[in-house]
Amino acid sequence: MVVGDMMMWRKRFFTFLLFAFGVCLMLVIPLEARVWTSADGTKRFSGRLKSYDAVSGKLTVVMQNGKRRTFSRDVLSVADIAWLKEHGGKVKGEGVRKPKKVEIKDIKSYCLDFNWGRGRRFARPGAWQSAKPEEHVAWYKAMGVNVIQTFAVASNGYAWYKDGFVPEQPGLKRDFLSEMVKLGHKEGMLVMGYFCVSANPKWAKDHPDLSYGAPATYHIPYTDEYLAYLSASVSDAVKKTGMDGFMIDWVWQPKRLSTKGKWLECEKKLYKQLMKKSFPGEGKLSKGDDLEYSRRAIDRCWKAIRKAAKDANPECIVWLTTNDMHHPHVVDSDMYREADWVMNESGDMKRIKRVKSMVGKHTRLITCLAHWNKQDATVVVPEALKAGVGLYGFARPRDDVSGLIPLGGILPRAVRTLKGDDRNISVLARAYQGVGLDAEWSEKEGKFKK
Repeated sequence: MVVGDMMMWRKRFFTFLLFAFGVCLMLVIPLEARVWTSADGTKRFSGRLKSYDAVSGKLTVVMQNGKRRTFSRDVLSVADIAWLKEHGGKVKGEGVRKPKKVEIKDIKSYCLDFNWGRGRRFARPGAWQSAKPEEHVAWYKAMGVNVIQTFAVASNGYAWYKDGFVPEQPGLKRDFLSEMVKLGHKEGMLVMGYFCVSANPKWAKDHPDLSYGAPATYHIPYTDEYLAYLSASVSDAVKKTGMDGFMIDWVWQPKRLSTKGKWLECEKKLYKQLMKKSFPGEGKLSKGDDLEYSRRAIDRCWKAIRKAAKDANPECIVWLTTNDMHHPHVVDSDMYREADWVMNESGDMKRIKRVKSMVGKHTRLITCLAHWNKQDATVVVPEALKAGVGLYGFARPRDDVSGLIPLGGILPRAVRTLKGDDRNISVLARAYQGVGLDAEWSEKEGKFKK
């Protein structure tokens, strides 16, 4: 009887050891190899998940031959993506990267503007291809910026990040936007991208029947095809780069310059789709119907952009800038009420005050300083700070390689000795760093003396 009890005890003890050993294995051994399937279901391969970045959507898989392969989850089947969402955070090693939560009180923003080349032309594709994210973040830090506005897709139609839905700037050396996000977050900055809504020369070249040529102005009607492309562009950039949000610019109707005012067939079709009646002809279109069509087209475009952004990241900040805040196409619109940030690119505080009743309770208002709007920064900045309105400025880079504006000849100089964008930069930098207009620059400390 005693011997039987001992044998039973030993059996139970060894069973417990095996169970405990199995639990330990589950805790220390990475997930086993699994069979992955391509999005179209035609290809399969076996490999073990090494790491998964939920923000960018990139994962690294160790193949059966021991080699590592890194790719986007977008190439995988729906079932594989669902599996990643459930199990991706359980792998050892790099694991899932979650976007760093950055919170700011006042909006202190600037943009080194990659949109424009010389002579009122869009920048050539590949301009500033060697720009270094660490140098740009250092530049913004020297300014005292807490919101970097850079680019997802510039006005030339090419992206500033790699391996995305939109082709990258030709010759792009670095994964610029994605790296800007990581470095900016380390400095406690929000990092925002950019989309030019009604102009895109690459889209125009690829779809000549869906665009009024490719001038450096508004030329794209908001057809189903274009909104599908724009939505995919937004969704991809938000997911892959981890940016906190993005600015949308030029949310206007096309000027129809290439046809001298004649409507493309695709836009006539859109008119019928939105107005529930056939296009009457350029000479017979009433001002009332033209206005109503324009408002409906812009509203539909806005809702497509917002949906793509919020589906990709519910906390994504959608930042609307407008150079004509009281244009009849946009006043009292859902776009104003729903946008997270709304900016008056004309720069004056008078328009900001007039638009306050049109925006949502959550909407943050911003004013802009740039050489083109001819505003006096020494007047606008104090007014904006007093009113709790955010500040922003932009200028084209002066170095054709780095994409920077050298600050050495700007920040040490007195505001009164500067003009144009240099003056705006000088005033904004002082405001961002919490010093007065007469504050002097300390070369030794690399900041203004308080």
